[in-house]
Amino acid sequence: MTYSKDSVLARYARWDGVGLPFAVVEQPVSRLPGPGELLVRVDMATVCGSDLHTVTGRRSSPAPSVLGHEQVGTVVGVGEGGVACVDGTPVVPGMRVVWSVTSSCGSCDRCARGLSQKCRRVRKYGHEPLRVDAPLTGGFASHCVVLPGTAVVAVPAGVPDVVASPASCATATVAAALAAAGPLEGRRVLVTGAGMLGLTAVAMAAAEGAGVIAADPDPARREQALAFGADRVLDGSAPDAEVDVALEFSGQSSAVQVCLDSLDVGGTAVLVGSVAPGEPVGVDPERVVRGLHTVVGVHNYRPADLQRAVDFLAAHHHLFPFAGLVEGRYALGEVGAAFEAARRGGAPRQAVEPGHSLPV
Repeated sequence: MTYSKDSVLARYARWDGVGLPFAVVEQPVSRLPGPGELLVRVDMATVCGSDLHTVTGRRSSPAPSVLGHEQVGTVVGVGEGGVACVDGTPVVPGMRVVWSVTSSCGSCDRCARGLSQKCRRVRKYGHEPLRVDAPLTGGFASHCVVLPGTAVVAVPAGVPDVVASPASCATATVAAALAAAGPLEGRRVLVTGAGMLGLTAVAMAAAEGAGVIAADPDPARREQALAFGADRVLDGSAPDAEVDVALEFSGQSSAVQVCLDSLDVGGTAVLVGSVAPGEPVGVDPERVVRGLHTVVGVHNYRPADLQRAVDFLAAHHHLFPFAGLVEGRYALGEVGAAFEAARRGGAPRQAVEPGHSLPV
């Protein structure tokens, strides 16, 4: 692999569709990205559940494409005009960063309302159709071009790649869910689904001083939830007492029902996992009205949520076993094997290191 002063030879894993193998493609790209853009070397990318659903056909996504939207990397180039992190820090070459799942225009009506994650012209990393002239749009590549309108957060040196990589999807989504729930100190919180997001939610809620109940039918996941700060675990049945906040991450209609039915007066249910059609659930309007209940949906997240996610991991990753949620150190040419490992189960995330050994 050769580099020049003005370019790098990038590599990406092209996904051609359900049932087809990944193909690794090499392509030279400019070391200097366009105005307001970044060129980032991807040090680690993790296989998210939605990536797995795409590859197995459970989720519709354009093909060919470059998948991957959970990653951490090192800045190689900064485009004209510069780029600032969410906290205002200028981005410079050599900085270790994570970036948001979405880039937004900043000018449409949704962006103006603070809903940039649902921008009218949103672009999503790992979800875009492949353009041969601009292929670096996903995490399963040696490099990614980070577009204007993308939230960027610097990662402290003490946070390992295996902890930082999921921040740009799993951790930030949980941060958005907790923001929707409001302050949690002293509140009773139910978390349904103890996968990557649910375990993260248990830890974040416990760190805020909540009393946390985690529900999952898998005994191993229930055991993990205790290690992440849950006070009690359930097999998926309703708790024996009502809760102030119910956070739903499994996407199962039965779990949504448990969340809605478990709310105390003034309670809030935050639904996150239901990103695909499912069985309808029953809502008693009188109970919602008399109980002063709030039901909120969370999809994607805002820039502040990504900052909150990284801040939480930096402050607490040594208190909870986040590093143990990620397995594997697959090379870019082994992306298919990483997906096979994810399909078999085990740890919630499998890791690919597409550019870790490359020079900055």
